Amino acid sequence: MADIIQLLPDHVANQIAAGEVVQRPASVVKELLENAVDAGASSIKLLVKNAGKVLIQVIDDGKGMSVTDARLSFERHSTSKIKVADDLFNLSTKGFRGEALASIAAIAHVEMKTRQDSDELGTLLAVEGSVFKSQELITTPKGSSIAVKNLFFNIPARRNFLKSDAVELRHIIDEFQRVVLAHPSINFSMYHNGSDLFNLLNGSFRQRIVNTFGRKTNEKLVPVEETTEILSISGFVGKPEYSKKSRGEQFFFVNNRYVKSPYLNHSISSAFEGLLQPGRHPSYFLYLQVDPNSIDINIHPTKTEIKFDDEQTIYAILRAAIKHSLGQFSIAPVLDFERDKNLDTPYALNGGEALAPKVEVDRSFNPFSKTSHAPTSYSKSSSESWEGLYVGLESKSNSDDFSQVSYESDEMTSSIFDETTERKVQKTFQLHNKYIINTIKSGMIVIDQNRAHERILYEDYLRKITVNEAVSQQLLFPLKLNLSTSGIYILKDLKQALETTGFVFSTFTNDIIELIGLPIGVKDSDTSSVFDQLIHDIENEIPNVNFSVSDLLSKSLAKSLAIKNGKKLERKEQEYIVNTLFSCKEPAISPSNKIIFVTIKVDELDKKFN
Repeated sequence: MADIIQLLPDHVANQIAAGEVVQRPASVVKELLENAVDAGASSIKLLVKNAGKVLIQVIDDGKGMSVTDARLSFERHSTSKIKVADDLFNLSTKGFRGEALASIAAIAHVEMKTRQDSDELGTLLAVEGSVFKSQELITTPKGSSIAVKNLFFNIPARRNFLKSDAVELRHIIDEFQRVVLAHPSINFSMYHNGSDLFNLLNGSFRQRIVNTFGRKTNEKLVPVEETTEILSISGFVGKPEYSKKSRGEQFFFVNNRYVKSPYLNHSISSAFEGLLQPGRHPSYFLYLQVDPNSIDINIHPTKTEIKFDDEQTIYAILRAAIKHSLGQFSIAPVLDFERDKNLDTPYALNGGEALAPKVEVDRSFNPFSKTSHAPTSYSKSSSESWEGLYVGLESKSNSDDFSQVSYESDEMTSSIFDETTERKVQKTFQLHNKYIINTIKSGMIVIDQNRAHERILYEDYLRKITVNEAVSQQLLFPLKLNLSTSGIYILKDLKQALETTGFVFSTFTNDIIELIGLPIGVKDSDTSSVFDQLIHDIENEIPNVNFSVSDLLSKSLAKSLAIKNGKKLERKEQEYIVNTLFSCKEPAISPSNKIIFVTIKVDELDKKFN
């Protein structure tokens, strides 16, 4: 029988390795940024076009590479970080797998420019699909510039699985933020399609957080500091009142490397126990310094998962440190009652004896004597008013005429047994502040009020965006919103569509958004949560890429503004939902493809009583 096992060609092996290392454009960004950090750069610039599908370029002023190192960096298993196997358990750098550049070059067009400080000329390398196209000496600044173009050009199937530009850009920004937060001493900048997204100067960790997520973040932060023999903890957690529905602003850094740890995340959630509303998640930006020999970070290709030797101890220390910070800064609730400061004893009276109060009494005063003089606090008008209280009382007490008497009572509804009553029969009822029950000829219909209102709003917003017939309510005072840089960038792309729904913007910069008009039905207090939900939906592309931006925007606004289950509705509100729902084009299915109502026929009820 012929042999069937064979060695894979290098370019095929590199493409397979790329499946682990390069899942999307954000994976390339992560590898290139980490290499720039390891190169000792003090300034790093990231350039992106079309969410990385056309171009990803990282420029740094690090130590650069020699001609030989530049060529070897594109070979599989080439690395400057590992010499023996034991080095895997004593790592203090980022990239060390030795497959990043080789994997990237296997599925893209890569151009590298690099020069060491000691060299007069640098090196230019061009690689396409693992094939070296050219190598020459050039004049270039100290450091390295790596440009990755036409990602997945030779693997069309992988390229077809990429999401929309908004989603892929969100992943790139996530990777960018993870690196910049881990290294606040390095200058970072990021540009997308020529637009300046981030320009971060070196500074403290707090300054880096504020510059990355917006100025309003500064008031949300509570510092955390703890040092033990096992680990050192530093960083910040967010105040409970600024918690979010998503887990966006949650960052763990172990030895300056971003990691994901559900186990440690649970320790933080337990520290916030009793301070957060259900479904809300705290923000945190925490540095953990541990002995490199006590962790294993090579258990996942992306190196974001980590394994500790003693997880339980770290869990307990982290939980205690956060609870201590929340209590120290008066964030956690304490057993104390509010008191009036006016009741405090002045310092001048401390140690003094209490004096008995003096009471003066007019012993000659007789309340039943008309000749008695009233005390100074008792006036003639008061005496006359006493007598006036009884005038006419006797004549009224014997009257049996109660025609003018009004009294309170519960509203009477028509009897379910009396079908001949002239009173209007109620057709809608609300059950558990969640369902609206309406009678029909064949029985009754049970409507989910949240899904029904969501369908109504969805079709209304979609119509307004399509025909541009939005009506706005002008604000008495402008409404300012402080959002993250990435969030504002997403809203910039949706600005025209938002204006067709009724939002009126007066200021739209990289730092702040100012509104002077809102759609009818949107409250000032709801605006921030509406935009947060919209940004979250766009970033996660709900429901998927096959729908237009107008459709996605309408879905997100309807989801945010729809009546929630648990809200008591008046009779007119119930009837409005019922009548408007059945005038919609798709009354049976919500925008998220869920059933809105069910019908129960009389025949089905009759069977229950057989």
